[in-house]
Amino acid sequence: MKFIHIDKENSIAFYQQIMSSIEKAIKEKKLLRNDKLPSVNKICIEHKISRDTVLLAYEKLKKKGVVKSIRAKGYYVRTEDFNFDERYFLLFDELNIFKEDLLNSFLKGLAGKVQVDTFFHHFDPAMFSKLISDNMGNYSKYIILAANVEGVESSIARLPKNDVYIIDQMRNSLKIYSGIYQNFVENIYTAMESVLDLLQKYNRYILIFPGHKEPYDMVTGFEKFCREHGKNYSVIPDLKNFKLRKGQVFLIPNDRQLVETIEKCNHHHLVIGEDIGIISYNETPLKKVVQNGITTLSTDFSEMGKKLAQMVLKNERKLIENKCTLNLRKSL
Repeated sequence: MKFIHIDKENSIAFYQQIMSSIEKAIKEKKLLRNDKLPSVNKICIEHKISRDTVLLAYEKLKKKGVVKSIRAKGYYVRTEDFNFDERYFLLFDELNIFKEDLLNSFLKGLAGKVQVDTFFHHFDPAMFSKLISDNMGNYSKYIILAANVEGVESSIARLPKNDVYIIDQMRNSLKIYSGIYQNFVENIYTAMESVLDLLQKYNRYILIFPGHKEPYDMVTGFEKFCREHGKNYSVIPDLKNFKLRKGQVFLIPNDRQLVETIEKCNHHHLVIGEDIGIISYNETPLKKVVQNGITTLSTDFSEMGKKLAQMVLKNERKLIENKCTLNLRKSL
């Protein structure tokens, strides 16, 4: 059944005519999901056009999510539903309330103009690599939160550089791409320096850093502050075998450790904000009321999602640091 029609007298580009023919055939149910499309060579011979023209049509249809390619087999219909001009690949580490805020704001900013497919690598390097490999060429934009997964550079490098955006956590090796991110080193240093007068009553500075999911730049920023201001400090993975004493102040990235710290303070009758100081990473509504208020250091994930949507829709190529705010409360 012949369904690709090219009118060489028409001013519409040949590749666009190929795309329109295939999309029309799908809409008219002449092509169904997983049906094989004519080979590149067959179309070239039948219509006396170049391979590059046919490949361009197929690649654009791939980015729209209409077709898929299978190595050594050819091109196939991917879906019969294609109401979007573009499809974005969004790769998160995991879903939590902060990523949910980012995602919802991003989708709102896109205003239904784009289909977004969301994936999760769960800090697994093999899963990260597989998700990139399986989806190469199928999307017009690739938005990636690599987190602290090692060795991602080679996988990301396989994607078109101008279609890649790195979000939330950045590293020097990924700054060749556009994106929006937190500057953990600068944010922690600046935030702690801004409350130096309140921190003076503490004689021991402690970062609880499990290191499984948290960005190592947190350690760098914390140690930079402590060294430059002559503070006695420690970086510990958890509170196991650690004795709380009056005069300690904690920077806590993980909410599980925050709860444990509060429980231990209450158990040992240590008053938070007087005997023990706490700065928790990432704002939540609950932290405004727990223990009369927990001081937080947090970026605005909703703002990050909003700015990201603006960047990708305008195809802007730049790096943006997302603002971070210290919300001072009684825990300090």
